[in-house]
Amino acid sequence: MTTERVSAMLVMSDTAYRDLFDDELRARLEKLADLVLPGPVATFADPAVRSALGQADVLVTSWGCPPLDEDVLAGAPRLRAAFHAAGSVKHHVTDACWERGLVVTTAAAANAVPVAEYTLAAILAAGKRVPRFAAGFRAHPGELGWRDDISGASNYRRVVGVVGFSRIGRRVAELLRPFELTVLVADPYADPAEVAAAGAQPAELDDLLARADVVTLHAPSLPETRRLIDARRCALMKDGATLINTARGALVDHAALTAECERGRLDAVLDVTDPEPLPPDSPLYRLPNVVLTPHVAGALGTECRRLTALALDELERFAAGRPLEHEVRRADLVVQA
Repeated sequence: MTTERVSAMLVMSDTAYRDLFDDELRARLEKLADLVLPGPVATFADPAVRSALGQADVLVTSWGCPPLDEDVLAGAPRLRAAFHAAGSVKHHVTDACWERGLVVTTAAAANAVPVAEYTLAAILAAGKRVPRFAAGFRAHPGELGWRDDISGASNYRRVVGVVGFSRIGRRVAELLRPFELTVLVADPYADPAEVAAAGAQPAELDDLLARADVVTLHAPSLPETRRLIDARRCALMKDGATLINTARGALVDHAALTAECERGRLDAVLDVTDPEPLPPDSPLYRLPNVVLTPHVAGALGTECRRLTALALDELERFAAGRPLEHEVRRADLVVQA
């Protein structure tokens, strides 16, 4: 099988390029493709960029890529594929891409790895009530007597609820297998046999919320999942349970969750919020039973190079005429983030 030599353009922010490429990955890219420009671009407004775009067979995209709309595609007559070195393609892939028949791939499978790792750490820390103990130590420096006021710290025979059996949700379930935990999965699209193979048990969402000591969200943000965890469902959760969200902020009714956390009934670990970031006066910043992180569960630093490697694997398959492993189709976006 003959490998085609393609012309490529990097479309991403300078910051993304810095994190995604080291010398080894840059050399691999240059072995696979001829770059129409030496570095990345984050806009197609520059005439020189538009001229170079007209010579590109493929794009390697990531964070900071502008929408590939009709106007952009009109200036890219040779363009056949976009290999995304990041997760969701919804921010840059438009209807014009599908109508053009553009091949689109995603590195979401690679980005799932650090998100699942973050989630595993958050689940185990939540089980040991680490946020409350850390806050207590800050409030009582040099003292230990207050520890007895915090109960329920344990990761033995507890129940973890995974909402959404996505790439990340599936990986979280698999990472939890070595621990003596019961893992429940709620996902209307999940195959019960695949859930069982991951070491988990299928469950209805309301039942999962009522039984779980820790609930972690991995569902996509869709109209039907907006405010999935609302006041009614917050009320279903057990006293002392923890809600973890590394998916999308829109899945949670933050007013309802804030009320439960202010009462001290629920704890929360939120890497995403709605809005993002929360306004400065949000009580969630100050509550001792809430951990807020600024959308850091996904790939950061050298973790980003895992995404690049996956995108270049796809580019290599494309150039060799082999089947792609991470292609995104228009219909997929109905149930993807």
